[in-house]
Amino acid sequence: MQDETTESIKSTLLFVDDEQNILSSLKRLFRSTGHTVLTATSGAEALVVLENEEVDLLISDMRMPEMDGAKLLAEVAKTYPDIVRILLTGYADMDSTIRAVNEGHIYRYISKPWEDNDIKITVQKALETKHLQIERDRLLALTKKQNEALKDLNQNLENKVQQRTEELSVAHESLRKSYFSSIKTFSNLIELREGAVSGHSKRVAESAQKVAANLGLDKEQVQQVFFAALLHDIGKICLSDELIKKPFNSLAPIDKKAVAKHPVLGDALLMSFGPLHDAAKMIRSHHEYLDGSGYPDRLEGDAIPLGAKILAVVNDYDALQNGGLVPKRLTAEESRQYLVSNRGRLYDAKVVDAFVGKDAAVEVPVRAPEVKVDEKDLKVGMVLSRDLMTKGGILVLSEGYILDEGLIAKIRKFCHSSGEILEIYIAMKRIK
Repeated sequence: MQDETTESIKSTLLFVDDEQNILSSLKRLFRSTGHTVLTATSGAEALVVLENEEVDLLISDMRMPEMDGAKLLAEVAKTYPDIVRILLTGYADMDSTIRAVNEGHIYRYISKPWEDNDIKITVQKALETKHLQIERDRLLALTKKQNEALKDLNQNLENKVQQRTEELSVAHESLRKSYFSSIKTFSNLIELREGAVSGHSKRVAESAQKVAANLGLDKEQVQQVFFAALLHDIGKICLSDELIKKPFNSLAPIDKKAVAKHPVLGDALLMSFGPLHDAAKMIRSHHEYLDGSGYPDRLEGDAIPLGAKILAVVNDYDALQNGGLVPKRLTAEESRQYLVSNRGRLYDAKVVDAFVGKDAAVEVPVRAPEVKVDEKDLKVGMVLSRDLMTKGGILVLSEGYILDEGLIAKIRKFCHSSGEILEIYIAMKRIK
């Protein structure tokens, strides 16, 4: 295995010694390695070879007339610093060896007489190190070049963004609504697999949003909690229907281990979405408990993000009632009592108080005046006052969408091709 690795690095070696029999032994030793082997009988001759050949590694004897090994290696270090330098020396030459280390910056020194396998391994490791350094330098140079290009690109992008800020303000608002709608749509698609517990994510999201607001979180934090709640089960997309439908506490250990991976997968799936960075952290930790008995990271106390603590309470509350946590489905009152009994042990006391204090119920928001219309009566500028859903529970458009000609055409085409009559509610007052 050692020789195979050596042969894979085709290099040029230069051996320098004033004794021809030493050079012959070294050439014979490295004949089978596939390297190109050059020799020189003096330091001066070695320097001539280096002027005409590209050498990767040089091994020089210490004691040579006119120019000893230490002086030769010092010269090579100054003129050809990329060449790996190794010194052959005897015990009596330790002072000269130290000089070679200091002035020639040698890779290693090998004591005479050498052991054949040891010197072959030393050369192999030296060449591997050299080639790794070359590759590292290449990658560093490439990275530097790419970073400079990215820096220029970012600067240009910043200038363009600054110039077009006013032009993009209206488009930005439209994108924000589309982004929010996309999250709700994706959440809706996840819930299609829930069967009997369909609507779980939406219920958890609405309750979590209220708890976050009751705890005094700012608008952005409340929104991140809401998004995290909508997508908290996104990691379950890789699980089988059988595992999803069974209560977690009734699963076999191997199945529990598989299900317990879904928060980590959910975090990973959202890692490239910058705006959902905080939500992704909440998703990863929404099954953590204060006493460290949760998963996947066994976090305790303040190590758990507040948003994740909120999700843990409202998610378990809903799961207790729909059979997602324990085999027996609990009533709403029994579920509240479960939360209270584990207040301060599994669940954050402040979160439980903020949730149970509101009877753990999702209040129905007071809707603005609205009117139900047929798709044939839709007009440009109308605003949806409710989520537009199919009878199968699939979200088509989110509440608050301002209808344009393209959306109206798509709604009418869907109704015509599917034969389905959508319940469309329009706000009586348009958003200006």
